Parts: sequence; structure tokens; C-alpha cells
Amino acid sequence: MTTIDLNCDLGEGFGAWEMGNDAAMIELATSVNIACGFHAGDADIMRRTVELAKARGVSIGAHPGYRDLHGFGRRPFVGMKPSEIENLVAYQIGALQAIATAAGHKVTHVKAHGALSNVACEDDITAKAIASAIKAVDPNLVFVVLASSNLVRAGEAANLPMVHEVFADRAYEDDGSLVSRRKPGAVLHGASEIAQRVVRMVQDGAVVSITGKVIKMRTDTVCIHGDTPGAVDIARGVRQALKDSGIAVAPFKRAA
Repeated sequence: MTTIDLNCDLGEGFGAWEMGNDAAMIELATSVNIACGFHAGDADIMRRTVELAKARGVSIGAHPGYRDLHGFGRRPFVGMKPSEIENLVAYQIGALQAIATAAGHKVTHVKAHGALSNVACEDDITAKAIASAIKAVDPNLVFVVLASSNLVRAGEAANLPMVHEVFADRAYEDDGSLVSRRKPGAVLHGASEIAQRVVRMVQDGAVVSITGKVIKMRTDTVCIHGDTPGAVDIARGVRQALKDSGIAVAPFKRAA
């Protein structure tokens, strides 16, 4: 039977400000990526999210981003040295590892957030710095990479275990990159449309671009953003559509 992991970015509130419905999304996801305090999140939110994931038996990963609370990590920082990026990522992984250990859970993977990931998909130096940071902290951590991007090549060069990710609720350009959030149509919202799209992604090992081009992509895990309006309904619809199509939902297996 075909299986697929559903991952979600969570813990993205800050202080009294909440983002999304983490408790509901954890019931639907099989792995979650937790903000580590730089683009969102704080120690208390991280702890609550880890505890929710542990109770549900969901694997957790660090979701490091640029130090940009005001911009939610979606603004690129130009001119950072490779060592600065490595330290930025290592610091955030370490923060979540400490919180996870305190809660009796374990960090299993790392997925770059927002602008940090977008820049790395186009910039070899940033991609290599992220991979180097992961390897330095723990070479057994799984690197969640955007399928067919520079992140894949950086992970291969660092000899990290990787899983390839596609996005349920994001549009793709013809070159396989994500459509910029600054452009109309970048984020999808129709639960039924998204559900059927995910089924096709998993069955075909491909995504369809914004112009209709079919792009072959390895598909190990599908991301549903927790901050997308209607995220819970989207995730519920995706799980049901996968079940109806005979596709099992389960945590990703480590892959080289």
C-alpha cells in the first residue's frame, strides 16, 4: 500500500498571540515542524506544542528561520555569512532539542522556514550552510527538503538523511519552485481542490504548475500550512481523500 506523511508547521504564535489551531492540526498530521523562537514561537509555546505532539505520538522537527518576528520570517536577509547562517540554524535546533528533552520527546528532523528556505532553494551557499548546521548538531537528523531544489543537492553533499517535500496548499512555478506569496494565487484555499490535488501528487509523483505543466517530483511528505485559513478543514479533507484512494497516512521513513 502507498503511504505518505502529512507534515504541518506549528507553534507559530508568540506570547499571548496565537496562530492557527495547533491541537486540531496535531490530530491530523503525522509529523510537525515547530517554530524555534526566531520567526515565531517562544519557550512556552514550544513546550506546549512538543507535549501535544508527544501525547499524539507525532514526530517533531525544528523549523528554523531568519530572526524576524515582525515579518514572520518571510523577509530575506541579504549578505549573511555562511557561518552566521550555520549558527542561526544550529541555535534554533538546539533550543527545540532542549525543550523536547525536558518534555520527554525527541527532535527527529529539520525543515527550514519561509524566506530562509526560499533563499536556500536558489542560493547554494545558504543551502550548504543549513545542511552543515544540521550535520554539525546531529548527522542523524532528517533534512526535510523541497523536492527538486538546491536543498536536495546540499543534503546529498552533507550525506544527510532526507525526505522530499511537496506542498498541498502552495502553487508551483514551471521550474518547480513555489510561487512567491507576493503573487496572486500563491496560496490555495479550496479544501476539496487541495484534497484531490494531494491525491494526484502522491499517485503520480508529480505536481502541476500554475500554468498546467506536470513536473515530476519525489514525494515523501506533504505539507499543509497550519496558518492557512481553514487549515483544519483542509487537513481533514486531505486525510479523507487519501483514505478513499487507498493511500495510508504514516510518518515518513528515513530515506537517503
